[in-house]
Amino acid sequence: MNQKKLSFIIVNYATKGLIEKNITNLLNSWSNCEVIFVDSDSPDGSADYVEKRFGKDPRVILIRSQNNGLSAGYNLGLKKASGDYYIYLGTDAFPTKEALEKIVKFMDENPDVGISTPKLFTRDGKIDLDAHRGFPTPWASITHFLYFDRLFSKSKVFNQYTRGYEDFDSVHEIDVCISHFMCVRPEVHGKIGKWDEDYFLYGEDIDFCYRAKKAGFKIMYLGNIAVLHYKGASVGRDTAKDIENAMNTSYEKISFKGQVFDGKSTEKLNTKEWMKVKISKESTSAMKTFYLKHMAKNYPFYVNWLVLGGIWVNQQLRFLKVELKNFLGKINLK
Repeated sequence: MNQKKLSFIIVNYATKGLIEKNITNLLNSWSNCEVIFVDSDSPDGSADYVEKRFGKDPRVILIRSQNNGLSAGYNLGLKKASGDYYIYLGTDAFPTKEALEKIVKFMDENPDVGISTPKLFTRDGKIDLDAHRGFPTPWASITHFLYFDRLFSKSKVFNQYTRGYEDFDSVHEIDVCISHFMCVRPEVHGKIGKWDEDYFLYGEDIDFCYRAKKAGFKIMYLGNIAVLHYKGASVGRDTAKDIENAMNTSYEKISFKGQVFDGKSTEKLNTKEWMKVKISKESTSAMKTFYLKHMAKNYPFYVNWLVLGGIWVNQQLRFLKVELKNFLGKINLK
């Protein structure tokens, strides 16, 4: 029996410390594959490293690009994809051969499923709840940001955000999974098109899943298949600060969407601090973009005002949190 071809599509920004382990694992786990590595103008030499380390392997396709966002990077990789299934993932996801075999078998046996994701778990053994989501309706979002979903994690009423009432070891349908590991049937793209580039970072997977479900495809959570996820390594979170060169933000210059920030030219923020502010801004910007595109038309104006006002408040709170962390960090250094 011929092995199905898998197209692994990775968009990278400054995670040089994970690249060798990530790509080597994919090549060793699935021989009939192509690893499409899109580098978004990383300042750490990621692209040069891939070319030097894997340039002689025809299965590795390197695409150098400006940093126009995650969706734009995925779309560049999509143009090169030729596999039976497309697997979008970050450099911080490490599927085993057994896991890939089970995922492919499941997709083969369930043609009505457009997207599937395994049970992602972090290095401390915890389940990554971001891979098991409901759509962010006003009620789901409000109960999440008021922490009701943590207080009543098994409640169908108060935990629609991460659907904690489900059995995480079972196979069941969900609304949203993250693109840190997302297996997509090519027909999904054929019906709904490419990734929406209005999302720079965050929200692109929610939008993609929303359009896929609206087009009639099922999105399945495969709780019987586990995949290790170095959560936060590809976006510079503190949970991955022990990983050398995993989203290294210590460079003097970091570019976003053609803009260059020079850490020495400002008195307010250094490069790492600016990076955290940028990421925080993009997450709340994605909330607003998704809501206006897909949700606002379903609710009266006063609900929309409440939601958009809540997003603005959430953004300000996140900025304050980043600034407080930076301030406390500077005190500790003195």
